[in-house]
Amino acid sequence: MIDKIFPDTQAAVADLPDGATLLVGGFGGAGMPNELIDAVIARAPRDLTIVSNNAGNGTKGLAALLQAGLVRKVVCSFPRQVDSFVFDELYRSGKVELELVPQGNLVERIRAGGSGIGAFFTPTGYGTPIADGKETRVIDGRGYVLEYPIKADFALIKAYKGDRWGNLVFRKTARNFGPVMATAAKVTVAQVEEVVPLGSLDPETIVTPGAFVNRVVAVGLGAQ
Repeated sequence: MIDKIFPDTQAAVADLPDGATLLVGGFGGAGMPNELIDAVIARAPRDLTIVSNNAGNGTKGLAALLQAGLVRKVVCSFPRQVDSFVFDELYRSGKVELELVPQGNLVERIRAGGSGIGAFFTPTGYGTPIADGKETRVIDGRGYVLEYPIKADFALIKAYKGDRWGNLVFRKTARNFGPVMATAAKVTVAQVEEVVPLGSLDPETIVTPGAFVNRVVAVGLGAQ
């Protein structure tokens, strides 16, 4: 019997190793898997590479992970916001590396990682510092930059509901990067508000099939 339900967030990330690359869903606070991140902080693996839309907000979620001193490098599109003071301080003091990736390139690199695409050419970043050190080519009179896939050891995502097979549905904009990240990691862990009985999810509403999900943990109603 397939059952991907884990008893708690700590168990779901218990084997996350030092030096791991993590894809972390979320767009600002929307869709951020805060409870899973808290479990990673409690486990305290070192030298992590975090791939996400931004570099954390306030003192929760990714910001808390950074503040705990567990992150070596951040790969993101929006490292600086009005409340990104944790990342700012660490970056300015040389305690964390940054790879800045335009948002469209970021999601396409993750999609390529999940789809088995070796590399792709994109016009975004051509003629800017983003292209420094990368292969470029002019195609049909337009400049392009060669970008490579992003793959990860773990993907940490947040969904609305899930079943024991790992099928997931999302709540509105909390969906953001979660579905594409689920395809590009060796281990995908989804925190959900509720675990529902098998067969109760409308197949037409399932965004991420269970084939892409390894572990599901309830942190809302389904955890009671």
